[in-house]
Amino acid sequence: MTTLSERISQSAFDGSRLRVVLLLDLYDGAQNQFLEVYEHLRKQVSSVPGHISDELCQSIENPSQWLITSEWESAPRFLAWVNSEEHVASVQPLHGCVRDTRSLRFSVLRETGKGPGSESPSVTVPLSAFPSASPGVAGRAPGHLQVAPRRGDGVVRHALTFTVKPGSEPVVAELLAGYTSPQARVDDTTRLRRTSLFMHGNRVVRAVEVEGDLLAALRHVAQQPEVQALEEAINPYLEQDRDLSDPGSARMFFTRAALPAVHHVAAGGRASADVRRHALFYPAKDGCGMALARLLAGQDEAAVDDPTSPIEGSTVFQRDDIVVRLLDLRGPLDARPALALGVEGGHKAAVLARLLDSAKDGVPTTDQEISRFLARSEMRLITDRRTPVQA
Repeated sequence: MTTLSERISQSAFDGSRLRVVLLLDLYDGAQNQFLEVYEHLRKQVSSVPGHISDELCQSIENPSQWLITSEWESAPRFLAWVNSEEHVASVQPLHGCVRDTRSLRFSVLRETGKGPGSESPSVTVPLSAFPSASPGVAGRAPGHLQVAPRRGDGVVRHALTFTVKPGSEPVVAELLAGYTSPQARVDDTTRLRRTSLFMHGNRVVRAVEVEGDLLAALRHVAQQPEVQALEEAINPYLEQDRDLSDPGSARMFFTRAALPAVHHVAAGGRASADVRRHALFYPAKDGCGMALARLLAGQDEAAVDDPTSPIEGSTVFQRDDIVVRLLDLRGPLDARPALALGVEGGHKAAVLARLLDSAKDGVPTTDQEISRFLARSEMRLITDRRTPVQA
């Protein structure tokens, strides 16, 4: 059995408060314009559910460098807002006065209390107190601290998703499978580790793994001639028009295409040569995306702790009502269909059916029904490219 200290984990579902740090570099002379935009944005954000507070700071060394910090009751509250169309529209005026930005998100693990030298303890609340919490994922009352440090593997995971015009899927798949890989090394501290491309119908999902700075890696990839040629080649087939040569159009496309990783778990210290990567697509009902992602995260937390489970690792990506689950699995996907689908045990299949936007398909309860449902959910692997791990 995998111990908690061995497990590699990142999660938006641990119930702890979230601290968001936004670093900004302003254009020269844009300070007053920025302050006007910030005041308008601050009033909007103050009414968003889950928002606690924010602060605006200016560097004492470089007046063009600014810092916005905000605190939220939990990561899901923040993610629901930052991934919304409302947020995309509200931050649009910032682009006219901000040269560069970088966003960092942290769970609050420890903090100094009100008394001198005191420290606020983290309080654990049973999962049964929260109906929305899934078994296997630690739950706490909103606003509490992260219970314990998580163990990472030095890898940042992110995905992009977009749709292509129906009928163009074979052409797009051929383009995505045949491009030349960009240079893996970005700089002394950042390198591309893995890129996995999948399709489900006319939806494309590109998942990347980066060691180091994700933003630096994405910018590096966008500047590579082979990637620019690929993006230009698939432009005519996209359902949503874009012009990557225009910074505003490119920014809007990648903002809407972002599919953040909300949960990752892997069995630490366990490596098998026969592990294959799979992706499953879960279209959630309106407003149910986060609950669906949480359900799948709970299943996978338990799976990696089970030595008999073929699941070596799982990453759940979610934005609005799009949920994609990436599985690193030993053996065939359908060896344990319910486990692979994320519904093994209890009444999870019925819960999943209530959250999916596919009620007409019925509730998969028998092994045969679950197997058919799993086959419909599986995404087609287009390419999975890995960079050799360097000593």
